[in-house]
Amino acid sequence: MATSEFGQTVRRWRDRVAPEAAGLPAGGHRRAAGLRREELALLAGISVDYVTRLEQGRAAHPSEQVVEALGRALRLSGAEREHLFHVAGLVPPGQGTVPAYITPSVQRLLDRLTGTPVAVFDAAWTLLLASPLYGALMGDPSGWRGNERNAVWRNLVGPRGRVRHTPQARRAFEVALVADLRSTASRYPADQRLRRLVAELRTNSARFAELWDAGTVGRHEASRKTVEHPQVGPLTLDCDVLTVAGSDLRIMIYTAEPGTEDAERLALLAVLGTQTLVGHPEQPGPRR
Repeated sequence: MATSEFGQTVRRWRDRVAPEAAGLPAGGHRRAAGLRREELALLAGISVDYVTRLEQGRAAHPSEQVVEALGRALRLSGAEREHLFHVAGLVPPGQGTVPAYITPSVQRLLDRLTGTPVAVFDAAWTLLLASPLYGALMGDPSGWRGNERNAVWRNLVGPRGRVRHTPQARRAFEVALVADLRSTASRYPADQRLRRLVAELRTNSARFAELWDAGTVGRHEASRKTVEHPQVGPLTLDCDVLTVAGSDLRIMIYTAEPGTEDAERLALLAVLGTQTLVGHPEQPGPRR
């Protein structure tokens, strides 16, 4: 019953979201009153087949990550998000857990930053949402799963990304990341997912264990980074991290100094990029 109601709820709320409100083109003949299934799947980062099975009641027990991603894609209010969790048979994340809810107002802000590489992380540095230009700059995150979406994990355990660091800068960056994660852990001591992440990091990275045991607490803030891009070459960009008051979200924004070669290369990258948002990909089944 809950699964059937979940699918019906998703379908009703999909019909009310205009594509232009979600940053998508609205042209052409449309049978759907709002978003098509393909568009909802793209925005939420899940497969079209899985969206279809959810709406038809053929897929049971959607994960918390899937419900959260659908809530973001559907631009739900706080009360609507809670309802979606309930009809999925889940308890909405409580006050003791790291927030992952992106409000409609923050979502609208992100929709307007189409010419800027921007990504939204939760307080544990797990990627929630990325603009297409961020994906073009740093590599498409749509295939990342589980811990691969966590910036601490990717920098200390997973494959190194495109940012070029000197050995000294790399060490300082790692210290800042781990200190920030420890600060988050102290604010959310009851978050089981965060505790698992820390335990898995300790098991898989001696460097993380060393830094974690040092007990440093801090915040990862603004920096200047050089990104080695395989198509447009190196870009040196300012990276600012903004915190959303009341939600503990981190909005990471990359900008180039106007009139520089870096600005020209970023503009070229914007032409090469796509025009859709890449959301949270946690779901069974393949990506599009």
